[in-house]
Amino acid sequence: MFDSHNFFKQRLSDHIKELSRYLRYIFNGHIAVAMLFLISALAFYYQMWLEQLPEQFPVAWVIGISFGILASYNPVRTLLKEPDLVFLIAAEQQMNAYFRNALLYSFIIQLYIVLLVAAALGPLYFHSYSERPGKLYVLTIVVLLIFKGWNLIANWWMLHMQDQYVRLVDICVRLILNISVFYFIIKGNMVLAGMATILFVFLFIYVFSLSRKHVGINWPLLVEKDQGRLQSFYRLANMFTDVPHIKSPIKERKWLVSFVSQMVPFQKKYTYDYLYRITFLRSGDYLGMYVRLLIIGGLFIYFVPNEWMKLIFVLLFLYMSSFQMITLYHHHRTIMWIDLYPVELIERKRAFMKWLYELSFIQVILFSVIFLIQQAYIGFILALIGGVLFTVIFMNGYVSRKLTG
Repeated sequence: MFDSHNFFKQRLSDHIKELSRYLRYIFNGHIAVAMLFLISALAFYYQMWLEQLPEQFPVAWVIGISFGILASYNPVRTLLKEPDLVFLIAAEQQMNAYFRNALLYSFIIQLYIVLLVAAALGPLYFHSYSERPGKLYVLTIVVLLIFKGWNLIANWWMLHMQDQYVRLVDICVRLILNISVFYFIIKGNMVLAGMATILFVFLFIYVFSLSRKHVGINWPLLVEKDQGRLQSFYRLANMFTDVPHIKSPIKERKWLVSFVSQMVPFQKKYTYDYLYRITFLRSGDYLGMYVRLLIIGGLFIYFVPNEWMKLIFVLLFLYMSSFQMITLYHHHRTIMWIDLYPVELIERKRAFMKWLYELSFIQVILFSVIFLIQQAYIGFILALIGGVLFTVIFMNGYVSRKLTG
């Protein structure tokens, strides 16, 4: 007889082994060191910012919105795979224990996010409400965990619904109610917090009644969401090591591709120049990662008050971008047609290095312009010269040795 409880235990064991294999590379890599430095710098300037916090700063809104989003975000990790659409649907009536375990697992693996956000917002709370006892903040976190559990169950019920619009409306309404509850709790208005909670309970009951009208499980949606989250993890791990079974989404971006491709001469020796530029633009990973690091790095450089720390952040984000972009060189390693190109392999390395140089120099220029905007002219010169020197040394040293084959 099919035992869905044991089946989940086996599926979970395989899943943890799979994740552990790649997490070992992520947390032992160079990016882990860079992130440690980044978190340390954030903690230092966070403490400095708290000492200068204006009285009119909307603390209740910041914490209320953060906790509301945290309570509302509850992805259900079912660990389902595409073959399950064929082999498990027949056993749907026996899958209750499996999905109960999946909900419990989904709740447990999100606890670290709750602890991180609560720890990060704790100093802001205690600085602004120093007259309140610490146990009130602990009770707020307990309420957050309760609401997170309720939202997780509601989210599971809504996954039975076929209509995407209904699911969207539900999550929006629950988000507003969650934010309201925690905003009023932080403000100390327990009457309004209680009223918002009652409204949430009514919505919770209504969602349950809707789910009872759709008794069947939406298997394709569950598989799609779980595989989508797994592929997101694979794309992250692919920045640190080879992930052979990654499915990279392709985006058209016609105008951007057309603009960049016009800069590449239509000659055989520039085959890889075209390939790497198009891969960078159309793959779902590289352009987004590059832009995110550019924006985050720019914000750090703009808001950090110390000039020397600004320069350190320039080099740090140049390093992070260049290091993670190395995977672009191996992006087509599983495609045999690349080996048939009538182009020397030395051209492949040259084309990649050239493109990486161009991306890094764009970053250097944009980061340096931030110093100009703030009228820090010496910082502008140092960022420009330091960024160029770092790029040349890092490319010709570390990156060049990594490009094999």
